[in-house]
Amino acid sequence: MSSGHRTLTVFLTVICLLVLTIAALATGWPRHLWPAFGAVALAGAVAALRAGGRRGAQIPVEHTLEPDLPIPPPPRQEHRVTRIALPSAVPDYDFLFSATVRWIPQECESPHFDPCGLAVHAVLLRAREFAARQSPRSPAMAQHQLNGVLSVMEPDSSGRVLAMAKDVVLTLSDSDRERLSTLSNVRKGEDVWEHERNYERNKRMYLSDDVLKDPGSAVVWWLARNDEHVEEAVERIGLLARLSAAANNSEVAPPFRDLVYEPEPDAPPEPEAAYGPEYASEGPAVAPEEWVAEQMMRWLGFNDDPEMVLLAARLAEGVRIAGRKDEADKFLRLFADPGPPPGEDGPHVPAS
Repeated sequence: MSSGHRTLTVFLTVICLLVLTIAALATGWPRHLWPAFGAVALAGAVAALRAGGRRGAQIPVEHTLEPDLPIPPPPRQEHRVTRIALPSAVPDYDFLFSATVRWIPQECESPHFDPCGLAVHAVLLRAREFAARQSPRSPAMAQHQLNGVLSVMEPDSSGRVLAMAKDVVLTLSDSDRERLSTLSNVRKGEDVWEHERNYERNKRMYLSDDVLKDPGSAVVWWLARNDEHVEEAVERIGLLARLSAAANNSEVAPPFRDLVYEPEPDAPPEPEAAYGPEYASEGPAVAPEEWVAEQMMRWLGFNDDPEMVLLAARLAEGVRIAGRKDEADKFLRLFADPGPPPGEDGPHVPAS
């Protein structure tokens, strides 16, 4: 008889005694009958226990075990793999995979296959398939995700073992990590440079196509920034017009030229107006002093006589006193005698 049957028998006996006690109290039975009823109840319980023991002795031994007891799982086995190269989503940048492979054989031990090899192969295939889709620029995130993927027991392709992995480590080599860091810095620098270039290009387009499109636009732009300095804007119209013309590779518009360019100086008189038609006809080969001397001789009617030389000397002296010594010497040289002797200064002028 099992312990469960004995417990049930004792429980029923106690309930029967309680029921008899309540009935006796309710009907007023004599007190000397209570021990007799108690003895009868105990005798029935003992008889029930003996009868159950005889029935339990007739049950075969194999049926005495309870059929719902769980079967203990077979022991798990582990193997550590380290720094296995797995391809990433970027060519030539491999992950380094390390993990503890755990497996449970699904068949009895057999000399015809190695469960450790099957388990490692199954885990590496799963890890390779996952790593091939990951960027090597974030190995820490890929490591946590791969740890979750491999934390589930799954059968291998042959179905002989269930395999999983724990303590997953996914890293890059030091050289690859340095290369990626360098490339990242270069890309960031290119992005900054590209933004700066776009900013400069947009600013140039804004200035050339909008602000400096014409002098009026330039003046309005300056007033928008300095709306309290109208008089200064008027003073800067010429400068803004020149800026607008330079920005458009053109000349200053006619209405603004007087504000930009200074008035041109008067042109020197033409030879004909300064010295008469005779000098102009002779051309630039005749020096002014020669032309003046010739005209003076014609006007006075002199013909290389001493009076003309004396008059020329006096005129040259007046020109020298006026501060034009070179011009006086050139003029006097036309009427003087041939060159002075060596060691004497100035041309020889006859005494008056």
